[in-house]
Amino acid sequence: MTAQQTPMEAVRHDWTLKEIQSLFDLPFNDLLFQAQTVHRQYHDPNAVQISTLLSIKTGACPEDCKYCSQSGHYNTGLEKEKLMEIQNVVSQARDAKASGASRFCMGAAWRSPREKDMPYVLEMVKQVKSLGMETCMTLGMLDKDQAQRLADAGLDYYNHNLDTSPEHYNSIITTRTYQDRLDTLSNVRDAGMKVCCGGILGMGETAKDRAGLLMQLANLPEHPESVPINMLVKIEGTPLENVDDLDPFDFIRNVAVARILMPKSSVRLSAGREAMNEQMQALCFMAGANSIFYGERLLTTSNPEATSDMKLFNKLGIKPMDIQVEASDEASEAALLNAVEHQQTAHLYVDASRGQGAPQPHKDCPKLSS
Repeated sequence: MTAQQTPMEAVRHDWTLKEIQSLFDLPFNDLLFQAQTVHRQYHDPNAVQISTLLSIKTGACPEDCKYCSQSGHYNTGLEKEKLMEIQNVVSQARDAKASGASRFCMGAAWRSPREKDMPYVLEMVKQVKSLGMETCMTLGMLDKDQAQRLADAGLDYYNHNLDTSPEHYNSIITTRTYQDRLDTLSNVRDAGMKVCCGGILGMGETAKDRAGLLMQLANLPEHPESVPINMLVKIEGTPLENVDDLDPFDFIRNVAVARILMPKSSVRLSAGREAMNEQMQALCFMAGANSIFYGERLLTTSNPEATSDMKLFNKLGIKPMDIQVEASDEASEAALLNAVEHQQTAHLYVDASRGQGAPQPHKDCPKLSS
């Protein structure tokens, strides 16, 4: 049975590379039609989940990920900052919820959490969870004990990307193995948390590598509940700063194939969205993307403002998912616009030990996991 003949209702974990490549080879319109058909079976085609992402500890990461401004191996001009104070994190989460976000994601530039930091991280989870929001963290590698403690604290999602195919991986990262990443995903799943796992496109990989990444994700024992698809943001000072741009149609094809392979998952447009015009984003939504981060920052990268997102939503007839308001379009738009005001004045990158305000934004890396 070919990929085109696979029953739409089937959720599989045994995809072959040949089948996935045959999906990529479909005419563009046929691929989008198949992806949209699958999408409508499992999701509201006109609803997109909105999440907020906060950097709770920035820079000085010991990993050598070639795309990342937070790596201590490269000189990208990013200032390192210590772990944020709990009250500042909770304040940001409260503002995000008031502005319409249903999930609050917290990221730290670590190889793995240090024991001395775990009590603070666990308390952040508990307090954000108490606000009634979904919680997500990305803290690097986790062992079984760390994963269980996070789950016991109430963490809903853990983000840990595979980044690319196993074959291309060593060209991008050498300080941890592909198996290390798979082991963390297993520890997260065994602890009862949901998995957020995707990759970054445009890192000099081949089309076969992109198919290989999706095969790895789709053939996990359980599909990730959230699949972030990042487009490389090229950062000055990193080894990938001069890599060739990814063709927009190739990116959209990846979104569509991800939707077909993992029909129940949320497919999230993540880093790189600032470089996408409205037409490209609209095609990504048609291809099955149904989640975005909003606000002006993604950890250390710039992101389209919520005003632009809301204007596009209005043009497409898309509604933010999980906004608990029975209100007019104007009220929903006002909620997102309010989020921009909060984030523009918030000290997302404060050094909690010094109480300093936020530095000027850098155009930095799509570091959505460690």
